[in-house]
Amino acid sequence: MSNLSWRALNDVLNSMSEADIWFMLEAERFGKKRASVLQRLHQRYSVLRVSRERIELLKEAKNP
Repeated sequence: MSNLSWRALNDVLNSMSEADIWFMLEAERFGKKRASVLQRLHQRYSVLRVSRERIELLKEAKNP
């Protein structure tokens, strides 16, 4: 990840899975600890996690 530019990171994030982004987030947390990268990874991870949780929740909903 250290070889990616900011633009390349943003391009790559859109095609990565929740697990991949979590791995990158953990690597950054214990590696370079760059605040801007941690924030961006966490933002993307949160979007994917919320989407997954919403789908799981709506599966339990009654159909109208």
